Amino acid sequence: MRFLLICLGGAVGTGARYGVQVLCVRVCGSHFPYGTLAVNVIGSFLIGLINEIAFTTAFIPPTVRVMLTIGVMGGFTTFSTFSFETLELAKDGAWLGAGLNIVLSTALCLAGCGLGMSLGRLFAR
Repeated sequence: MRFLLICLGGAVGTGARYGVQVLCVRVCGSHFPYGTLAVNVIGSFLIGLINEIAFTTAFIPPTVRVMLTIGVMGGFTTFSTFSFETLELAKDGAWLGAGLNIVLSTALCLAGCGLGMSLGRLFAR
């Protein structure tokens, strides 16, 4: 049953990822991987929030936590895509874009995860 919940969560996360990607291309254009950046920041925030609440309260049961973190967030976040897109930017000679993608993705995802954990601590009180 746990396996099926993780697979179902993965399908939900993948669909959400596609939606965010499409929205970002419509709003920001396709000259920079804004969709991947947005997905990674949002996913980092949510995984921090979910885990903090799950590990410090009884509000999120272990099976639901696994479904949300491994399933939904696993389908939603795109770090492998980030890697490919960064290398493609570099290959195309867009060194500034590649470096910017590395710095922004790393800093904003760490900040998003920390913010999610902090919000989770507030929730746990």
